[in-house]
Amino acid sequence: MWDYTEKVKDHFENPRNVGVVDRVDGDGQVGSLSCGDALRLTIQVDKASDRIEDARFQTFGCASAIASSSALTEMVIGKTLDEASKITNEDIANYLGGLPKEKMHCSVMGREALEAASADYRGLVLPMAQGEVVCECFGVTDLEIIRAIKESHLRSVEEITNFTKAGGGCGKCEEKLRAILQKTVQGEAAQPAASGKPKRMTTLQKVKKIEEVLDREIRPVLKKDGGDIELVDVDGDIVTVAMRGACGTCAKSQTTIKEYVEKKLRELVLDSLIVEEGSL
Repeated sequence: MWDYTEKVKDHFENPRNVGVVDRVDGDGQVGSLSCGDALRLTIQVDKASDRIEDARFQTFGCASAIASSSALTEMVIGKTLDEASKITNEDIANYLGGLPKEKMHCSVMGREALEAASADYRGLVLPMAQGEVVCECFGVTDLEIIRAIKESHLRSVEEITNFTKAGGGCGKCEEKLRAILQKTVQGEAAQPAASGKPKRMTTLQKVKKIEEVLDREIRPVLKKDGGDIELVDVDGDIVTVAMRGACGTCAKSQTTIKEYVEKKLRELVLDSLIVEEGSL
């Protein structure tokens, strides 16, 4: 039994905007009955402003597929096509309060249907449709898989299946999926960081930036639980810290360092930093 949120249950039991719009300006159809999930999204667009006046759906699929489709229509009505194009599958899942990881492909299907409907309205051919089919069971292309890996930071074939259904049938494409995953992840690692963080920093710059993040982001959170943290040393990309107060005697201090402190410093200072525990 899947662990669905109350909002998913509500949109499944009481789906919004079911059917077809009165004037079909854009028609997006994805999936197929043979693969178990199919979605048709139709939109009615004000041609003067490119604003979506109405959106309706017809879905054949599970509770997550119906709920995701229902949520999508609620999210796009009133938005311009450009605004709607910024909606991701993660946005759909978050709108519903989350989806089981095995059902994330339902939110992906919703986003793809929106893209297809918008392309139909504009008379365009979707780039994703021009890719090479990797999973014949579900008709998933290499371009769809690569985008899912990049956008959702997928790191296993199982995650690819959860998000795209690729590999969820006969399993013959698993080696291809593994090769695409490896090539895509290696390519991302070779690219410069897209953020404004400098690729190289002097030790003094690192120390200053780390201290700023500790003061602004990390220390206030730890102090709420009676803990604290001190910067001990910075040697290249190795950052040594000492946990203080309640954090210093906590059995989970290593988890805090790796799962919170290190991640926060990588996010806000430099993504190559490694945080270790030491003492003054």
